[in-house]
Amino acid sequence: MPIDGMFDRTVGVLGKVLDLRNRSQQIISSNLANIDTPGYTPSRLRFEEDLQQALDDKSQAAAPRHAKHFDITGGSLEQVSGRVERLANNNGLGDQNGVDLDQEMVTQAENQIYYEAATQMLNKKLGLLKYVIQSDR
Repeated sequence: MPIDGMFDRTVGVLGKVLDLRNRSQQIISSNLANIDTPGYTPSRLRFEEDLQQALDDKSQAAAPRHAKHFDITGGSLEQVSGRVERLANNNGLGDQNGVDLDQEMVTQAENQIYYEAATQMLNKKLGLLKYVIQSDR
């Protein structure tokens, strides 16, 4: 039995969310590491809209099943990688560093909460699968 058929789509989505949240955390950490670097422009990883669009794409059911078939779908979950966007410098300080410590800390905490929520949901899904495998029914 192929391992892909063993899990439903939710497991794949949660795995993708964890990957993207991890990448977002790295970008936020980079912003914080450069808080004293003159001229540094902070960045954000934007992926929520792309992920939602991939989830809403109804044409994924018609995804090619053979290597010689053309992929006519607009986008798939595996193709979502997010976009790194530079933030405008609006702190008004003379060193042209756009990192706002308070905003970065809020963004980091928010990202961590979403990461932990996705981890808990994935643990629940895998725990349910483990229960089914170990049950005597």
